[in-house]
Amino acid sequence: MNRLESRPSEDAETLTPEAAVERLIALHEEAVEALRHALDRFFTKSVPPSPKERSRFRYPELRLVYASGEAQPSLSRAYAKFEIQDYLVEQLRLLVADYPTTIEVGRSDQEIPYPYVLDSGDELGRDNISAAELARHFPAPALSAVGDEIADGLWTPPKGEPMPLCLFDATRIDYSLKRIVHYTGTNWRHVQPWILLTNYHRYVDQFVTWGIEQIRGGSPYDALALPGGVMIGRDGIKVTEAETAITSSPWHRFQMPGYHLLRKDGEGGVSLINIGVGSSNAKNITDHLAVLRPHCWLMIGHCGGLRQSQRIGDYVLAHAYFRQDRILDGAVPPDIPIPALAEVQVALQEAAAKVTGERREALKARLRTGTVVTNDDRNWELRWSQERRRINLSRAIAVDMESGTVAAQGYRLRVPYGTLLCVSDKPLHGEIKLPGAANAFYDRAVGEHLMIGLAAIDLLRSELKQLHSRKLRSFDEPPFR
Repeated sequence: MNRLESRPSEDAETLTPEAAVERLIALHEEAVEALRHALDRFFTKSVPPSPKERSRFRYPELRLVYASGEAQPSLSRAYAKFEIQDYLVEQLRLLVADYPTTIEVGRSDQEIPYPYVLDSGDELGRDNISAAELARHFPAPALSAVGDEIADGLWTPPKGEPMPLCLFDATRIDYSLKRIVHYTGTNWRHVQPWILLTNYHRYVDQFVTWGIEQIRGGSPYDALALPGGVMIGRDGIKVTEAETAITSSPWHRFQMPGYHLLRKDGEGGVSLINIGVGSSNAKNITDHLAVLRPHCWLMIGHCGGLRQSQRIGDYVLAHAYFRQDRILDGAVPPDIPIPALAEVQVALQEAAAKVTGERREALKARLRTGTVVTNDDRNWELRWSQERRRINLSRAIAVDMESGTVAAQGYRLRVPYGTLLCVSDKPLHGEIKLPGAANAFYDRAVGEHLMIGLAAIDLLRSELKQLHSRKLRSFDEPPFR
């Protein structure tokens, strides 16, 4: 829970940002421990919690009291403006430095649903106790209370009531953290602030190989988290045993397996998630990753080239998106423009030059900028007579099934985004994806493409203030990024 108020609570203690976050953590841990203890007792002795005990199963609440009559400071940053531990401290430090603000922490009225404190989920079957029986005595998830009304501009606070501090409340965040574990097969705590999304498993093979080389070579990266809870390095499996661990990792059990390369220098590592094919998958995983407030997500996958001059293995840097994915039409209608973010575009182009060793005309011959069509139909080619005119009017240079969705989600959920695709076939020019040609392309192109994505992230690390662009913020925003 988080609130922005215009007047202080009676007898409230004013806290520093650091003390406030420590207090939030302590109150949350107390509530979780109390709920877990009550659940365990119910499983073993069938004793439900008393009303007094249940009153402890509540999220903590952070309140900022802002003296709104003061003059507004002139700030260039896109967040921490009035209009996770390190994340919270950063936001609070900026706000109290620039605004006359006091910080308060207490217990909220919002209960913690019991499934969110069960790590393994196996407890739901203990002693033949059903979920319905648990819901009679413990706070249960209610999807009616989990929504994106703030992010989608649909929520108007009652007059005089506290305003939200961020896009998502506690139950929405806990819901998504569980979904991340379910889909990626990895602990949500291992998801890094720099995220690469791909639609093909061969990128995973290259990422894992490169990650192990980084750990062995003494780089800032020092651990790799794999699906199924496997950790290589940093008190996990020894790097010398990495090959066996990678081979036995149960990635195939998870719909969108995640791989997380952790850094020891506090600069944030890189996560690669194989989201599979399709706009539905792209929306699903980004809905949940957004609650972690990553610095950026980049789509690096395959596309069909639409121009005769393109070659298999060429790159497409999306400057615009012709959205035919249809999955976000209600939240972000297709007539709403999705702007390209200059910082991301420049980083991707510079990274391509660095990795390929090509510049100017040589690079231009391999990397083309333009509009990408994102279609929800993999076999759109079979409707070419219907699609031809719209694609021609859009001046699109490539087609895929995820990029427009990833970009629209970044725009909608205020997460910087970008797209660099690799041409794997040219369906309009007789170069279709057949097994022999496809394998030769994959062996040659995937490694280089991945390295460009990683190099772009390295370039963006030093541009956080500019990266979190005001292009992504509306005129009526919660202050937290």
